[in-house]
Amino acid sequence: MLAETEQKLITVEIMGKKYQVPDGMTVIGTMWYTGHNVTRGVGCLGGVCGACATVYRTKDDFALKVGLGCQMGVEDGMSFFLTPFYPAAKPNYKIEEIEHPKEELFKYFPEALNCRNCNACNKVCPQDIDIKGAVKDAVKGDFEAAADKALSCVMCGLCVSRCIAEMAPNMIALYARRTWSVFYATKHERLDRQIEDIKNGRWNDEWGKIAALDEAGLKEYCKARR
Repeated sequence: MLAETEQKLITVEIMGKKYQVPDGMTVIGTMWYTGHNVTRGVGCLGGVCGACATVYRTKDDFALKVGLGCQMGVEDGMSFFLTPFYPAAKPNYKIEEIEHPKEELFKYFPEALNCRNCNACNKVCPQDIDIKGAVKDAVKGDFEAAADKALSCVMCGLCVSRCIAEMAPNMIALYARRTWSVFYATKHERLDRQIEDIKNGRWNDEWGKIAALDEAGLKEYCKARR
């Protein structure tokens, strides 16, 4: 049995070079441990921002797989690399200027009709989203269903890299999420009041007090608010 101070080492391959690293680390942690100066592909470290999309292959398995580097643990024999940013066709639109969301989908994303049902986007999604289904729902005008399917999308862009129909499925899903929340979702009066209060400066003094606190003061402030 290993002593408490000892760590089990495993072998991983990062961009073609092998390293010995402690077991139990994440992909991002492993890259930092091995001396890689990772300044791109790192954001929230909480599986939210999608910046750390990773392509990997496990030992004795031919299949290429994908995941988020900040959440995914390494294993012995794994080979991986962080993907670059995938530039996507990104139309410019302002939600407040949209009048007919369902019709204007095709103004900004005419390629949405070109889906070939190849399922490549679903296979590559690290969040296991039915992104193909979300695009289909958006095309049908069912933005609620599209938004629901794509709710956990972190905009990593991996679906863009695989789409043979030359579209950005994540951008279409994002349009559906935005327009659903603005035009169709149930409005919450309390939230609207809070937004108006913020705009009118109701909390400015309170925020000023919070900004002036040091770390110990913030802890005390939070305890008092429980």
